[in-house]
Amino acid sequence: MKKHLIAGRYLRGSAFIFAVLASSCATKKHTANQTLTLKTTSGPGGTSVATATVGAPKKEGIKKFSDVITGKTKADSGLFNTYKVDGKYYYEIPDSLINREMLVVTRYVKTPGGLKTFGQQYGGEELNDQVWKWERHDKQIFIRVPSYSIRADSTSDMYQSVKNSNLDAVLASFDIKAFNKDSTGVLIDVTDFYNGDISAIGLSDNVKKAYKVSGVDNTRSYIDTIKSFPINLEARTLKTYRSAESPTDNSTGAITFEFNTSMLLLPKIPMKARISDERVGFFGQRQTDYGTDAQKAQVTAYIHRWKLEPKDPAAYSRGELVEPKKQIVYYIDPATPKKWVPYLIAGINDWNKAFEAAGFKNAIVGKEAPTHKQDPEFSTEDARYSVIRYFASDVENAYGPHVSDPRTGEILESHVGWYHNVMSLLRDWYLIQTAAVNPAARKAQFTDEQMGELIRFVSSHEIGHTLGLPHNFGSSYAYPVDSLRSKTFTDKHGTAPSIMDYARFNYIAQPGDGVTHLYPQIGEYDLWSIKWGYSWFPGNKTPLQEKEILADWTNKKAGNPLYYFGRQGTSIDPRLQNEDLGDNAMKASTYGIANLKSILPNLEKWTYQKNENFSDVAELYNEVLGQFYRYMGHVTTNIGGMNENFKTYDQKGPVYDFVSKDRQHDAALFLNKQLFDTPLWLINKPELGKFDNGVTLNRIKAMQVAVLSNVLSPSRLARMYDNEAKNGANAYTVAELFTDVRAGVFNNNKPDAFKRNLQRGYIENLKSLLMTDASFSFPGLTSAQLASWGFTPINIALSDIRPMVRAELKKIDTGLPKGGDALTTAHFTDLHLRIKDALNPDKAIINFQGMMMRGINNSDIIKENTDSGYMNCWPKTPTDY
Repeated sequence: MKKHLIAGRYLRGSAFIFAVLASSCATKKHTANQTLTLKTTSGPGGTSVATATVGAPKKEGIKKFSDVITGKTKADSGLFNTYKVDGKYYYEIPDSLINREMLVVTRYVKTPGGLKTFGQQYGGEELNDQVWKWERHDKQIFIRVPSYSIRADSTSDMYQSVKNSNLDAVLASFDIKAFNKDSTGVLIDVTDFYNGDISAIGLSDNVKKAYKVSGVDNTRSYIDTIKSFPINLEARTLKTYRSAESPTDNSTGAITFEFNTSMLLLPKIPMKARISDERVGFFGQRQTDYGTDAQKAQVTAYIHRWKLEPKDPAAYSRGELVEPKKQIVYYIDPATPKKWVPYLIAGINDWNKAFEAAGFKNAIVGKEAPTHKQDPEFSTEDARYSVIRYFASDVENAYGPHVSDPRTGEILESHVGWYHNVMSLLRDWYLIQTAAVNPAARKAQFTDEQMGELIRFVSSHEIGHTLGLPHNFGSSYAYPVDSLRSKTFTDKHGTAPSIMDYARFNYIAQPGDGVTHLYPQIGEYDLWSIKWGYSWFPGNKTPLQEKEILADWTNKKAGNPLYYFGRQGTSIDPRLQNEDLGDNAMKASTYGIANLKSILPNLEKWTYQKNENFSDVAELYNEVLGQFYRYMGHVTTNIGGMNENFKTYDQKGPVYDFVSKDRQHDAALFLNKQLFDTPLWLINKPELGKFDNGVTLNRIKAMQVAVLSNVLSPSRLARMYDNEAKNGANAYTVAELFTDVRAGVFNNNKPDAFKRNLQRGYIENLKSLLMTDASFSFPGLTSAQLASWGFTPINIALSDIRPMVRAELKKIDTGLPKGGDALTTAHFTDLHLRIKDALNPDKAIINFQGMMMRGINNSDIIKENTDSGYMNCWPKTPTDY
């Protein structure tokens, strides 16, 4: 997986929390002919900046329409009539569309090769989306960019106050060139606007900085086409930017892109919003609403969903399945290899089962894109169409974004990103996770049918995101571990109640169990979430009235793990982890390791390819190490873990409670047995001899120390002290953890190279806890906000950590054996010196950043943008520990 796609994995702790939680803004004074800079929400890749030059009005007068648009000029009729005259492009904007809100989406059409920055570098991927309003002021037309962060109903006493403090920014201005013949519209010249260096419809500032772009070269840029349709405009441009670091050919001093900017008219009457509930997972948006009766500024969250209404409301109300007025349609990119098209379509159509739970039949359909002969106006960049775009890329990923109406959350279109090399990742994981029980996976290349079924599974997962569903990392916890060893159970249920979990393939089933259905499917939770989000209520109920009905539904499901939603991004709850299965990580991982032990020695035999080198064996060997490392992370999260169950006042019991003492203790013992006692089975010398040039043993040692560092993270210790203060003898304490870890790390009077490395790692981790003087905090963020993500704050200098660490170091020092061979003696002498240095430091060392980065299970950190619905869905755990 490329670094730019899963930034959290490589930036780790502090960088991730800033990326998810932090925001910044800048202000600048503006005068005529200066550049106005706006911060706007973009698609995959975060925030981009829209810029436009706002100049003083020109002096030339308004001409007759016929003087500008001659009789021979052909109009392209649609949302705006458009004209091309002598290389210039004109919009005829009718008065009826002045001040109407329009969604503007800019995508790449074609990109140069070699781009490896920010993840949005392929034709079809989104750069930016924002809302425009065309506004008339005297002899000019302005593009305004509305903000929807605060609101008040027009009937509210607060409405005018909100308007006064929420002024829409101006993106650009245009002189009116003429009025149309019946004075019902105005004519403007948009040539310079589309040819200009405006980030809202071109490269973002981030990409410009990466390639040292200094501006658009107009001599090598042009507007290709502007086409008008009934509810949208499509403008395609080619722009050449002057670039000091072109990724293709630096001798040109330039970098060239093709863009398509879609402008889609938003509904005059917005869809009724559905208020979100954190107990049911949906992407959404938040607004501060000053028009409620609450005695404070009320933050209201709405879910993202398509607008589905029954064709026959009476039949729907009788409980019959009814087709929607408008079906959700996804087209398959014509660039897709033909053999995968039926499987991608099947993954889309599989969601009809879920929509039936909401009362709709034939609600969603996948189709091949029409040919040019069938529909010459069809374009995969057109914002009216949702498309699965296929990228010729070595990136091992796929993602499912969507674009929604910021006023209500209505999903308007989606362009799923499908990278060709996701098949390589699927092959690796399916083999490593199932080959022990699945002979069909024991090969270097799968049949088209096998790969097609895996593609179908990924297609369903990504389409789920485009329907508004985020990852449900708590879903897989619903199924008992031993149930996943049952053929009857797995044939019916797959691996988890939700295809939106990262519950990949069944690594728990053992040889002889007879399990053959090994991957996820649309399950019980998915049916429930679609029912919750898409059910239609008759009687024109208000969002608040619908909220009451939906809350009652949710309360009735509460406590049933099949319908549990567990959010992504937190590291405090061991149920909410990616790539895990079952309700007990220690038990599940034990089964998983047993399977790895049978897979590893067979990699060379199963991947044999005539006249090929051993790169495939090396790749899969790394996958074994990565899978093993995932299991260690799954188990570690139980130590100092807390269960998170969001509730309302109507429900009994805690929202947060600690993982039981016995389970935390079991997790520590598991690590002693499976990891701290060196997993020598990972060292398969015959296979390593084919590709390893001296790095594997060090990586295993690094893995051991990395997990140990995770166990001893300040946040984990902070939660354990909190548990002890609240629950006393029922808590698994830090003292007990130190005792258990010491027993696993110092259990041999003649430690081997791995154990010596681990013992030094333990001392250094304890030393770091002693010598870190900085408080564990981020300015501007509350303790509750930090703790919500797993960064549980603690002032290490004033906590009980240091007294306990000093006591632990003294116990280790007095318990070290004497004598032994030269290497063993030197090792224990070194440990004595390290402990002495830790207990009697010359000076304190502030290592705040390092402590922040330690203890974050990097297999749990994925880049996520909940506003856009963007998800990187197929990250690999790095094995460069």
